[in-house]
Amino acid sequence: MAIVIENLRHTYVVGNTYKHDALIDISLRINDGESVGIIGHTGSGKSTLVQHINGLLMPTCGSVSVDEIEINKNNIKDIRKMVGLVFQYPEHQLFEETVYMDIGYGLFKQGYERKWVEEKINETIDIIGLDKSLLEKSPFRLSGGEKRKVAIAGVLAMKPKVLILDEPAAGLDPKGRDEIYDAVVKYKKENNATIILVSHSMEDLARYVDRIVVLNKGRIEMDGGVAEVFKNDAMLKKIGLSVPHITRFMRLLQERIPNINSDVFTVKAAKEEILGYLNKRELQ
Repeated sequence: MAIVIENLRHTYVVGNTYKHDALIDISLRINDGESVGIIGHTGSGKSTLVQHINGLLMPTCGSVSVDEIEINKNNIKDIRKMVGLVFQYPEHQLFEETVYMDIGYGLFKQGYERKWVEEKINETIDIIGLDKSLLEKSPFRLSGGEKRKVAIAGVLAMKPKVLILDEPAAGLDPKGRDEIYDAVVKYKKENNATIILVSHSMEDLARYVDRIVVLNKGRIEMDGGVAEVFKNDAMLKKIGLSVPHITRFMRLLQERIPNINSDVFTVKAAKEEILGYLNKRELQ
């Protein structure tokens, strides 16, 4: 289920003195099953771009297609069955009386029988890591992390083939962030889904995606594998971004230990590199 974006331009407040081109001639292809991160400083066009893939926004010029279907106002319902979008702070969208009804809302609206919906809800809470005992509770009485999981579960229950997450771990502690991302990884594996992750955290992108698209002032500045993008430290710095903290640490360490590899982008990889270096020293 490839996503193809061709010459996409989006202009806010057309025909007004406040006119603003948020996206300018964006052409991009995301292949079926890819995990892609989208980064850029505030105002670079990240959220505007992903909202076109779900049909929340329509192009001023150009086109967006999902599974060879060009998105237009007449097929939005079909597109949203294929493409799920999790907003930043999705818990603000909770509204039902119980967790059960909130997660199952979209499925009930599509007319599925209660027994079938219940099966899908149970499958989803297993993926997201919610206890079954919470299903009959009000979502507004849950902790912040649990609310976030309920909101994301409502999207996952629809079984989208493309899952877009716009800063899904914003405001969570490290444990809560790991739980959310582990659930996304599990969902992707079980459903062979395409994942598009918008994040300011370079560490999260290094851990969870294979490819990074860098936006700057509404245009694509870079597009490549994680290592390819993070090696271009000068370009990232020029547009107000940076490599992961652990990468900066490893590059400083390399100044003292030239034989150590600094092209690592996660704490796990750094640990393996340092232990490997120390083991080699012991054998010499």
